[in-house]
Amino acid sequence: MMENNRENHNKNHCDSEIEMKKGTEMPMEGLVETENGTFSSIQEALDDLEHHPDTVRRILVHPGIYEEQVTVRVPGVTICGESRETTEQTVITCALGARTILGDGKKRGTFRTYTMFVDAPDVTLENLTIENGAGPGTEAGQAIALYADGDRLCVRGCRLLGWQDTLFTAPLPPKEIEKDGFIGPKQFAPRTKTRQYYEDCYIEGEVDFIFGGAMAWFENCTLFSKNVDREIKGYVTAPSTPEDQRFGYVMSHCRFESNCPEKTVYLGRPWREWAKVVLLNCEIGAHIRAEGWNDWGKELAHETSFFAEYGCFGQGADLSNRPDWTHQLTKDQAEEYSVAKMFE
Repeated sequence: MMENNRENHNKNHCDSEIEMKKGTEMPMEGLVETENGTFSSIQEALDDLEHHPDTVRRILVHPGIYEEQVTVRVPGVTICGESRETTEQTVITCALGARTILGDGKKRGTFRTYTMFVDAPDVTLENLTIENGAGPGTEAGQAIALYADGDRLCVRGCRLLGWQDTLFTAPLPPKEIEKDGFIGPKQFAPRTKTRQYYEDCYIEGEVDFIFGGAMAWFENCTLFSKNVDREIKGYVTAPSTPEDQRFGYVMSHCRFESNCPEKTVYLGRPWREWAKVVLLNCEIGAHIRAEGWNDWGKELAHETSFFAEYGCFGQGADLSNRPDWTHQLTKDQAEEYSVAKMFE
């Protein structure tokens, strides 16, 4: 997976930076630091790193509200808050919704709404809140908080907040269904496979709030479905796994939580026919519908998709009413899923 040495080095570096600042008189709230100096925005710090490639690629973000749309194109950069205790106070936020009409007369569209766009490999995000505050999908449309399009992306201890389409795990599907449906930074780019790792994160939303074609492992994350004013409250996942890709989403030891009424949310549905989601030893709340999974009207997906569960528990984990086109793994089958295999 992500090399353990790299992860530990990044974490220790951030911690040592914090210790150094504790002895200073300078107030750091709302400021961002790199080896080169102090900046008032995350984008300024990233732009500076792009112009100084020999600089240590680490950005320390102090508590504050950073109202900006951030694009990360620095390979190997670590962007971290001070600590897990300051994650809720270290907020990167925008409020861009897909339904907004822009100056060219076109809607903004889903893939131009992001608060943060990661477009580089080996990026680490830690102890940050990344938020799209555009509002419910019924009002704002899709609104991405994190557009993740980097291989070997590592996201730890972060809060990803939004409503519809909170986290997009690239790549895009090969073809759009609606004209200009993929308008945005990667509309015409090659569909490059990505491997992503999320650990100890809180991710919230309503409809399809984790979606896309990545191989993505979620370890010990809380996946929170927000209540909205409609009968079916939402869908946690909507993968578009490529046909030739072994893994899609794996949720391991995650918690599916909600403030929705009982049996009003689906675990997932296939954005494209070859969608893959596997739940391993997850706690599933009472808000999940008895059937668990929805086919999105795609009968072909009954043969091509792979939605599976193993060792899950909680009020929503009863498998007796799951559709016959979904899967219940054996112990041996479940052991075929590991971070090492996904990242090999």
